[in-house]
Amino acid sequence: METNILLESGTNELELLEFFVGHEDYGINIAKVSEILTYRPVTPMPSAPEEIEGVFMPRDKLITVVDLHKVLGMPKPEGNDGLLIVCEFNRLDIAFHVSSVKGIQRISWTNIEKPPTVANNSQKGVATGIAKIDSKIMIILDFEKIIADLNCTAGLDTTGIENIEKSTEVDYDARIVIAEDSPLLNQLVMNALTKAGFHNILSFSNGQEAWDFISSFADREDVTENISLVVSDIEMPQMDGHRLTKLIKDHNNLKKIPVFLFSSLIDDKMKEKGKSVGADEQFSKPQITNLIEAMMKTLTK
Repeated sequence: METNILLESGTNELELLEFFVGHEDYGINIAKVSEILTYRPVTPMPSAPEEIEGVFMPRDKLITVVDLHKVLGMPKPEGNDGLLIVCEFNRLDIAFHVSSVKGIQRISWTNIEKPPTVANNSQKGVATGIAKIDSKIMIILDFEKIIADLNCTAGLDTTGIENIEKSTEVDYDARIVIAEDSPLLNQLVMNALTKAGFHNILSFSNGQEAWDFISSFADREDVTENISLVVSDIEMPQMDGHRLTKLIKDHNNLKKIPVFLFSSLIDDKMKEKGKSVGADEQFSKPQITNLIEAMMKTLTK
């Protein structure tokens, strides 16, 4: 699914595919969406969670179908088979069964707020943002968390972290800034970095909060002694990772700080976009071991 916004850099905008589950309004970043299909029968998988309807194979690719009605506790509309939103992220091919699709909305990340804590318990909530469009509210779902809850191996691939050799050449005291809006993945990244030996880590839930902190050191000549490296997601309320990277790299002093993008959206097009805003490295989200190895090379004494 081609959209012009994929070719633009640092605009702090995104395009949301607006869809319905039951009568409720939801959104997903169009960059995650491969295609939209009419619903078709699927093959059930033995012992799978009830939210997983089964699998089907269009064009020789096996795709798992997740029923968002069951995930969200919504009844399916009578007489409506619904649609399948086919997505590719975290190296997984997933189709989400929804009631209907309305269209595409282009908005700024500044119009997306974090869900209120009281309404979105960090352990159980599956909303990652609240989009304000004209007079209505659209909930942006945390699809990575939905999949990770159904398949614990789909969160982060930590295979090999325990085999990474500690080195006296690496500055494990270096201050690392993390920007990640998903509470689940934020904690998983923090845990993985701690396991690898890093312990001076500051975590922020969106790019704007991270930028407010980073920019407070803009006039410091020793800026890299205060912030040694930034690891940022791309999709985040208020300010996305591309905009955060561009602000850092466009600043005469802050541009010294290495910026690594770590996202489920990393593909060839997104890599080009990341390069255009100055990202030093880019990694697909499951492969955190590759991220850590690159961090160790960068953070040498």
